[in-house]
Amino acid sequence: MNKENLTVLSQEKLTSKIFKMKLKGASVKTMLTPGQFVHLKVGERHPVLRRPISICSVEADILTIVYRVEGQGTKLLNQKAAGETVDTLGPLGQGFPLTEESTALLIGGGVGIPPLLYLAEQLYRRGTKVKVILGYRKKEEIFLEEEFQKYGEVIVTTEDGSKGVKGFVTDAIAEAGAYDVFYTCGPKPMLRAVETASSKKGYISLEERMGCGVGACLACVCDKQKPFEGKAYVKACRDGPVFEAGEVIV
Repeated sequence: MNKENLTVLSQEKLTSKIFKMKLKGASVKTMLTPGQFVHLKVGERHPVLRRPISICSVEADILTIVYRVEGQGTKLLNQKAAGETVDTLGPLGQGFPLTEESTALLIGGGVGIPPLLYLAEQLYRRGTKVKVILGYRKKEEIFLEEEFQKYGEVIVTTEDGSKGVKGFVTDAIAEAGAYDVFYTCGPKPMLRAVETASSKKGYISLEERMGCGVGACLACVCDKQKPFEGKAYVKACRDGPVFEAGEVIV
């Protein structure tokens, strides 16, 4: 883990509430594992707690994050202009393992979509066939679709049917065809549905509220499906946010 004031290079509005930020700094070169996150201090005094944001992509010393503006912290982050700095801790957490399976299905919903982009890139560069299902409420909320298309076939689902498959991401799994392993990130109801719908080996990434980001505050504790060595819970920030499918109760 590194602590550095990363320099803001740009902010870009992707949808009404989704923004993409590029930051630059030497510590970015250590952010090698997809699925990890950074912990950002967005205000001098308030809010006190840092904000966990998934790593969307890394290129040399440039970090890209994609976030949704919905609370005080992300509103302050959204006010950062090019040339300003953001106090950053990272990389944090356990990321996605890059397995040896030949075909991977990536399933993302909402702000669970961004961390899958870095995973798609790395799997693609390893020679893995990448298939992607991206779930949104409506076509006006679609973001990162074109970026994923660089690495494989992309199926879009919208709840209202305004684009792609009407319904939820699980409604598109059959259309995606055969795959050997799945990776998914999104809200818990979606994760539960994906685990139920697939009998394949898989990995889930949890979207949990995190206070400290290093496992001290217990704000992100999750119950395990089967206690191991007397441990009935895990900390999403330190032990995760990525877990094997079925390892934790979602």
